[in-house]
Amino acid sequence: MSDRPRVLVVDDEAHIVHVVTLKLQNAGFEVITASDGEEGLAVATDQLPNLIVTDYQMPFVSGLEMCTRLRQQEQTSHIPVLMLTARGFSIPTQDLAQTNIRQVLSKPFSPRDILARVQELIDRPEAADAA
Repeated sequence: MSDRPRVLVVDDEAHIVHVVTLKLQNAGFEVITASDGEEGLAVATDQLPNLIVTDYQMPFVSGLEMCTRLRQQEQTSHIPVLMLTARGFSIPTQDLAQTNIRQVLSKPFSPRDILARVQELIDRPEAADAA
């Protein structure tokens, strides 16, 4: 078992998973991945990452639904989430209240910005500007 922080990256766009994974691995994080919300749920429950970076719009189970389900499970209810969304898309406050989404970042984003937000959420899991 590694003592490096473990980050789960969940996105149905392979190039996003690749770019985010490379940036986080190069910064010393252990990265695990999933290609949709259903797989993300299973991996998060099995691997218990320190943080999840997920897309909102995905097939099978949306990022929001995945986060809501994770919040309802005792073993994953504490895991902070960085949600990626299409530009201009906002998540209603009542939906955020049902999840552990701590920050929302619009696509397109810079890998440097993702890294900064991941580092902030790992250092301070309660950090929230998701509103």
